Amino acid sequence: MNEKQEPQNPASSENQSQTASAADPSLKSSLSPDLPAAKISGNNPPPPLEAAPLAYENPSFLNSADGRLIRIMAEYAEPLARFRKEQIQDTVVFFGSARFRGREEADHALELLENTGATRPAPREEQPASIPQIVEGTATDLQRKRAVAAVQMARYYEDARRLAQLLTGWARTIPSRRHRFVVTSGGGPGIMEAANRGAHEAGGKTIGLNIRLPFEQAPNPYITPSLNFEFHYFFMRKLWFAYLSKALVVFPGGFGTLDEMFEVLTLAQTQKLAKKITVVVYGPEYWKKIFNLQALVDTGAISPKDLELFQFADTPEQAFEMLKKGLTENYLIPEASAGKLPDRTPQPELLSGMSLDEFLGPDLAKTRK
Repeated sequence: MNEKQEPQNPASSENQSQTASAADPSLKSSLSPDLPAAKISGNNPPPPLEAAPLAYENPSFLNSADGRLIRIMAEYAEPLARFRKEQIQDTVVFFGSARFRGREEADHALELLENTGATRPAPREEQPASIPQIVEGTATDLQRKRAVAAVQMARYYEDARRLAQLLTGWARTIPSRRHRFVVTSGGGPGIMEAANRGAHEAGGKTIGLNIRLPFEQAPNPYITPSLNFEFHYFFMRKLWFAYLSKALVVFPGGFGTLDEMFEVLTLAQTQKLAKKITVVVYGPEYWKKIFNLQALVDTGAISPKDLELFQFADTPEQAFEMLKKGLTENYLIPEASAGKLPDRTPQPELLSGMSLDEFLGPDLAKTRK
């Protein structure tokens, strides 16, 4: 027997709807026809966006910690491109104090700089004593000592200038498609200026690898403009000092000079570089007061043969002969015997596996595997 269906009560349906919406508030919006529809306005769109900067043109990114890798790569790739464009094959690096000025022919006044890389002079009480101060007895012990030292340092300025002249004049006579044994310095004042100045006076190209420091500074005016570099990272600057160098001349200097000298000697001692480098330490009177390497031998800290990694020189002529001998024996003679013609035209076999751009580019140092 079929049960009779009762007619549905509208009031009951409404009650059920209210009960359901009370139990689940999310249903209310779908069950309530009186709610206003969502408003979509087409009258006030957002303002148009400007094009975002390219990543390599975004200074806030390039100067951030996230951009450090790109900055490091730039300090490798940009100098390499310039060295290739300027046809620099290899260099001879001059290190020495930046804190002393040379003695000019017309003006014998000597001035001590405030700090390495600075253009400001040191305070009056740190300056070398003048002759009147010494005669009158008003000079302090420090000022008298620095007066003697300043004369000596001025002599080293002139010696570095003369040595750079001799080296550059000789290098310019070497038949080559590229510039050989280009005088290179840290680009600042003092001995660095003397080296660039001597090379400039001899008519050659000369390189300055400057570093941005918190002091006032400027590259010395004798650097070839297209070979004037400025680095942010010390270690990238060090790389370029060592990467192209076939010889190193170390004039009297301070922390920076010691740092660069012992870094290169360590690379040579450990045979990290697959090349021979001639190291001339200039001014034995100065350097033998600074360090006693024989004591390192006596205590077993270094081998006796390690003392053969460098030579002392005390005149520009003596240093030049050492450089000329080392560069000739280590590079010019082997290159000639390798099959290069006198005009440095490459034999076909020398270009095997090498592009012309690589051949004409700088002679980069190789490390031992």
